[in-house]
Amino acid sequence: MRRTYLTIVIFVAVVFLLSLFPGKSAAQSADADYKQSKEYLALRDSVYNSFNNADSTRFFVAIERLENYLLEQNDLHAYYTQRCNEIIFQLNRQRVFEAYKLATQLSKELTDRKLDKEMYMAINMMGHIYRYSGNKESAKRCFWEVIRRMEQEGYIESQPPIYMNLVNIIIDENPEEALRLIDQAAAIAKETSPERLFDIETRRTLAYYLMGDTQRFLDGYKAYRKGVADGLSSVHGRTLEVYYLAQQGKIDEAAQMAMENNDDPYETQAEIYSRAGRWKEAYEALKLGAAESDSINSVILSSSMQGIQEELRVYDMERQTARIWFYAIIATVVLLFLLVLALVYIVYTRRRHLREMQQAYQQVLESEQMKSDFIQNVSHEVRTPLNIISGFAQVLADPEYGLNNNERHNIAETMMHNTDLITTMINEVLEISRGDEQDKGVEMTSQLCNPMLQRAIDDFCKKTGNNVEQFHLETELPEDFVIHSNDDVFRRILNPLLDNAVKNASKEKVILRASILNTHIEGKRGSKKNSPHLVIAVEDNGPGIPVEEAEHIFERFVKLDSFKEGLGLGLPFCRTMARRMGGDVRLDTTFAGPGARFEVVFPIKNGK
Repeated sequence: MRRTYLTIVIFVAVVFLLSLFPGKSAAQSADADYKQSKEYLALRDSVYNSFNNADSTRFFVAIERLENYLLEQNDLHAYYTQRCNEIIFQLNRQRVFEAYKLATQLSKELTDRKLDKEMYMAINMMGHIYRYSGNKESAKRCFWEVIRRMEQEGYIESQPPIYMNLVNIIIDENPEEALRLIDQAAAIAKETSPERLFDIETRRTLAYYLMGDTQRFLDGYKAYRKGVADGLSSVHGRTLEVYYLAQQGKIDEAAQMAMENNDDPYETQAEIYSRAGRWKEAYEALKLGAAESDSINSVILSSSMQGIQEELRVYDMERQTARIWFYAIIATVVLLFLLVLALVYIVYTRRRHLREMQQAYQQVLESEQMKSDFIQNVSHEVRTPLNIISGFAQVLADPEYGLNNNERHNIAETMMHNTDLITTMINEVLEISRGDEQDKGVEMTSQLCNPMLQRAIDDFCKKTGNNVEQFHLETELPEDFVIHSNDDVFRRILNPLLDNAVKNASKEKVILRASILNTHIEGKRGSKKNSPHLVIAVEDNGPGIPVEEAEHIFERFVKLDSFKEGLGLGLPFCRTMARRMGGDVRLDTTFAGPGARFEVVFPIKNGK
């Protein structure tokens, strides 16, 4: 799918169409006559040829010369168009990390120069990067913002390609909405750029096929053939020919043509086989496509890792004291890569146990989506602390900043805090992956309960920088009350609950209560008869949690507020660790509020 996206959407819609945007920018005051000069044409052709030949050595030299020339002409619109072409070139080379850096630099530069009319370029580039990385929701938000800005700034004639980018994202999940977008693109193209109409209508015909609308597909195909006879062409033409053969019942011929003349042969084969009811061939085609996608994912991840490593090596050469952060980030990336490999293995194992071919076909689609969501979630949560560490590492490495000891200390604390965030996320994933029933390695000793609770609060405040006065320990336990527990594991159970309470508490009020109640443990096998249990409750006065979400929040990767940091593993982690020690963690749905109350419950043995 990425090959099709790059060769059709990015290359056609960006490299060439951006050059057609009208020169309406307030920053552009150049005379358009220079575009007829021999010097400009030679520079432009050099960029064009090196781009098409994927010659990175010639391309970067050629585009730098062209950009310098455009700056001399004071044509900032054309200059930033070429900056976008640099990003596309990196995406074509599967260097997502480098493309992302260039896009963020472009956005920052446009912001610093207050070129709001050209900001849609940077947003468009981020949309393509998100789309290429599999983050469809972020890509859609970017493309809609590009359309809004184009309409605001008067670039109406350049909107159709952006609408088609949105069509490519949503066609599978919402074909009716995709057709509506195609109608909008066609209406704009008819008024401003009729040369785009044929390609848009060809994409509409493909949508009819995917929707199963045979008559409109055949009508569209006839129109396409008439256009070809009139000398028109479309980037979707080869796929349309394949689907036409399939619609005529020539399944094997269509499959062969897809392999020879299609940018995404396996997905196309899977589509035509599944519509023909040949589930075995569809499954095999999808399996080959998934293997190819996994290979591309590995290349992308490897490229991103290499980019991070190179940057950190530079920091290490500039500043010897930054070396420890270099190794820490590399270790984090390696762990992330291992998690991806583990997820791939899980998906492979699930596929192997499918009982029927049609069910296998559907299961593979679901597994691929699960993998994509997981990678996006982990990548998003790890990227922020990594960027903070990377940024402060540059500050420490640059002698021009002249930092004093207090500033260095504050920077070091910030870097250590973000390193702890990454370590905590990785540890949560690893602990959860060990399984809920594993209980080896937890050494239980007798502990005084009240001091242990106070130590847990002090330890949490020390690690997070919170004020210990924010927490109120209210215990009904006698001072000599002893619990059979593990001090380290006990703190690891309470830390996520305390952190969650701090994030949601207002007026910095968090209460930790300890008492003995007659209750039962839901997660424990056997009778649910009430008996004495130690109940440790963490209360906050925040917005609270709906009763219907009481169990849902203990599922992995669930976050009721997607803007809060974390992977959504804190509560599942608490419950897993508590059950390993014979207890449980639950939301008290009877708590009157305001806020929420979580309970850690342990059985009392031998009266203690």
